[in-house]
Amino acid sequence: MKKILLMFSLLLAGGLCAASRDWAPAGDKIKTKWAGTVDPANVHPEYPRPQMVRTDWINLNGLWDYSVTDSDAEYSMADGKILVPFAIESSLSGVQKTVGKEKALWYERTFTVPSSWKGKDVLLHFGAVDWKTEVWVNGTKAGEHTGGYTPFSFDITPYLKRKGVQTLRVKVWDATDDSYQPRGKQVCQSSGIWYTPVTGIWQTVWLEPVSKTYINDYYVVSDIDNKEIQVSATVRNLHLGDVVQVELIEGGVGYSAEKPGNKVLAKADFKDGKATLAVPDMKFWSPDSPYLYGVRVSVLRDGKSIDAIEGYTAMRKISKIRSGNKGRNSNSYNRMALNNVPLFQFGPLDQGWWPDGLYTAPSDEALRFDIEQTKSWGFNMIRKHIKVEPARWYYWCDVLGMLVWQDMPCIGDHGGRSPHEYRGRDVLENTRNRWSSDSFIGGTDAAIPQEWKANFYKEWEEIIASVKNFQCICVWVPFNEAWGQFDTPEVVEFTRRLDPTRLINESSGGNYSFSGDILDVHHYACPAMNVFEGKMINVLGEYGGLGHVVDGHTWQQDKNWGYGKTLATPEEVLDMYEKFAEMLKEFIRTGCSAAVYTQTTDVEVEVNGIMTYDRIMKLDAERLRKINESVIESMTE
Repeated sequence: MKKILLMFSLLLAGGLCAASRDWAPAGDKIKTKWAGTVDPANVHPEYPRPQMVRTDWINLNGLWDYSVTDSDAEYSMADGKILVPFAIESSLSGVQKTVGKEKALWYERTFTVPSSWKGKDVLLHFGAVDWKTEVWVNGTKAGEHTGGYTPFSFDITPYLKRKGVQTLRVKVWDATDDSYQPRGKQVCQSSGIWYTPVTGIWQTVWLEPVSKTYINDYYVVSDIDNKEIQVSATVRNLHLGDVVQVELIEGGVGYSAEKPGNKVLAKADFKDGKATLAVPDMKFWSPDSPYLYGVRVSVLRDGKSIDAIEGYTAMRKISKIRSGNKGRNSNSYNRMALNNVPLFQFGPLDQGWWPDGLYTAPSDEALRFDIEQTKSWGFNMIRKHIKVEPARWYYWCDVLGMLVWQDMPCIGDHGGRSPHEYRGRDVLENTRNRWSSDSFIGGTDAAIPQEWKANFYKEWEEIIASVKNFQCICVWVPFNEAWGQFDTPEVVEFTRRLDPTRLINESSGGNYSFSGDILDVHHYACPAMNVFEGKMINVLGEYGGLGHVVDGHTWQQDKNWGYGKTLATPEEVLDMYEKFAEMLKEFIRTGCSAAVYTQTTDVEVEVNGIMTYDRIMKLDAERLRKINESVIESMTE
């Protein structure tokens, strides 16, 4: 037996060494400290769906074969190895190639199904793939999906062989900004505020066994005014007589699966897919005290559990409240409230880009790091700008206590006037409009075709559905600075139907339709509130962007920039930041309810981050924290 174990260990070690030899980060750009910890045999090993946990799963991240072909060609042979889940353009993929609209990216790998999964259905999950994905299992097409920011899955049970090695093949097509797809800050020719494309798999790929009857999804809405939660769930193949049950579990930090044996506080059976639970002795969630309750949903048949998932929720309420100031200004204004108490929300614009992984953080530790740093700087909110993160990012915001404004990735930019000649005439014409940033009049919609609109609605609905269980999210932002903006009142109403529990910032920076809850002004570099509307919550959605170069920590050597003048020293940056903070306090006294500073990190040629692109702190963190806390506290003084 010892000889067998030794032989197995040597074979395993040899396989891991071979995997390491097949991969190395590509290119010569700067990298974060976590790039050196990436192990191709154990990359992003964490369970990828923290709001809906089952214990049995297989991670398919790692080295896959890849090939780039003409878009209409068939897969023939591999060009080499790619490290999943890093996009092909990234350094950590080990490839760092562009693909483009005329090409397709193919992936292939094999796997085996454990014998313990016999009798179970097998689901193949993708965290996110940009943009159009087609999947084959053992040569048979299992399905396809469009959209670059949301999870999707296929039941691959019918395509599996009874035993032995199974073959998985994936084809991805991505036009980036030469089409109508939501793509955020990605462009085929990066420059300025527009960045490197992200093509293909960029989140975890994994397998999960489920019973024939299984929980497909669930959603929790907390109601602090009535001291209860409402839970809805969808269950596949439910039998007559099956009982669906939900339990609320004593929690704390983390979800209940991390704390087995915690006390069950309440229990209820579902009726018509819904259940209501009273929450005794409520503990609120807030940035100061991010208390989480565990949630367990089970399907019972003849008293026996045939499926169960673990998740979590929080007791918290997002609302608009009328609040007055005492002293020299006795006017009252609409404010953002958390748990029925006015709270000034202050945080950075966070783009979620990495010099080594682009859309994908090198590790879960890195993903958490940005949020921890933001919290340590005294901020209580993050605006997630024109990108959707993996589920674990929102999990860490829930656990650490960080409010989130969630943007919809845009489908246009700068009114269709971008100089990139490669874009088709239809893309340029259909996304051209006029942005009115400091006025209630003058802005126009883009002439978005109906097919494009339908895709926008489809992807926005999928995004909201995929992240709305995360309690950190407090604001939805469908449009930014008129980029691809259309039919704003209809988009706001669509968003409100999908989720009436959050506030809607209809168009960060203009154009305004007054159909949402928030009027959002952008002003660089100093803060300014050039428009104001008394019936709305008025916020400063972007300002700042003070530039500072840290030698040896830039994406390129020259042509780096920040909004306004690039400052020579960290002290100059903080001095100017503090002046801006004092200006901001005056706006708070006269109705400003939130502010967003640009930005968390440098991104490519932008050097206006609080940290460099490779996550080196530029400023005195303690002084920064004191300034930020004084801004937040000024609203309640």
